[in-house]
Amino acid sequence: MTASAAQSTATPTARRTRYAVVGLGSRAQMFVRAIANTHAEHAELVAFCDVNSTRMQVHNRTVQGFGLPPVPTYQPQDFRSMLERERVDTVVVSTIDRTHDEYIVAALRAGCDVVTEKPMTTDAERCRRILDAQAETGRAVTVTFNYRYNPVHAKVREVIADGAIGEIGSVHFEWLLDTRHGADYFRRWHRDKANSGGLMVHKATHHFDLVNWWIASSPEVVFGLGKLFFYGSANGTRRELAHPYTRAHGAESAAEDPFALDLAGSPTLRALYLDAEHEDGYHRDQNVFGDGITIEDDMTVAVRYRSGATMSYHLTAYSPWEGYHVAFNGSQGRLELDVVENSFVDPGTAGKAPGEALHGVEATPEHSSRLTVRRHWEKPVEIDLPEATGEGHGGGDARMLAEIFGGQRPADPLGRASTHRDGAQSLLTGLAANRSFETGLPVHVDEILAL
Repeated sequence: MTASAAQSTATPTARRTRYAVVGLGSRAQMFVRAIANTHAEHAELVAFCDVNSTRMQVHNRTVQGFGLPPVPTYQPQDFRSMLERERVDTVVVSTIDRTHDEYIVAALRAGCDVVTEKPMTTDAERCRRILDAQAETGRAVTVTFNYRYNPVHAKVREVIADGAIGEIGSVHFEWLLDTRHGADYFRRWHRDKANSGGLMVHKATHHFDLVNWWIASSPEVVFGLGKLFFYGSANGTRRELAHPYTRAHGAESAAEDPFALDLAGSPTLRALYLDAEHEDGYHRDQNVFGDGITIEDDMTVAVRYRSGATMSYHLTAYSPWEGYHVAFNGSQGRLELDVVENSFVDPGTAGKAPGEALHGVEATPEHSSRLTVRRHWEKPVEIDLPEATGEGHGGGDARMLAEIFGGQRPADPLGRASTHRDGAQSLLTGLAANRSFETGLPVHVDEILAL
């Protein structure tokens, strides 16, 4: 066979998708490693964009550690020119929540697809901008709901879809964030509801998406009660938990506070935040009992879904242990999911840098999951579940990243891939709950955002 003939019969190499990442905080690490290393056969990292050059340099050191040259870096004002100059196919958005829509809309209108961190955005107006831009351009928006890819959560979906407990009448969902992980939302930019939408949007959108997906429905009416019960200056003073510092680094009084975050004690957080402060003034280690906290830490929500099912949901951000309990009541029985992610918080490590052990990111000795089917007139049956692994979010991160960045997406009977519509549906419960917190009245989600 001649060289020319051999060349003509060879399988052509598919062009790699060109990705830019905007927002280079700690969450971006997952995306950078997936694109530059794990899935480099199909993905190519071509640009970074962030307000902080130091953080981009930190991520470029990661890239260089994989034997690659550093990628070009851009400031936000150059975002649109970056897309054209670097011939970007897809933009990964992991900025502060309130700016997601700016980058998503600009990327869509520049002809790019988008992969965005959850929540997709923080309010109805921003959400409508994203939906309108997607409709105008037809480009794809993927929301990274990694909880759908957790094998335990996938098993819940399978059991319900198989009809094991019949038609779903109600759901009870209790989520507990401990005084290490939960406290961290009150140290960071998330503590300002204008930035994050509060935990009803930033955190609970994970859970609201799971319920939408599990029961194949969407919210219709929401009523909620929320309060700042534990964190904040008034609560800290009243319970004698407060210490007189604004941020922990360099404050002598922080040494006695188990809630104080030691940025200097974590090489990663030192590089990404402490060493980067001179550029933007952002303090990652603010006092959880300080002023300026506008989000709630104790929230109760009641939801009616379009299917007729209802849900009672509670989120506590100051619990002594971390995990969740979900119960589905059906026409033929009940399904119960119990997950323990952290059985207690050692006060000696409470203020250390939140690490991979948080929130299912790494399996710990006390991590456990149990899924039980209780059908009418039958003995309860415990469903076999995969063992907890050291992979992110119980293995959900790796599976999600493989689907997004690993080339052609395989057929998925569980429908785990999340679009702009799923992102919007997940926001509805939290946005309506926030309005209900303010008014004291039930809210029909169509008053927030008609889809």
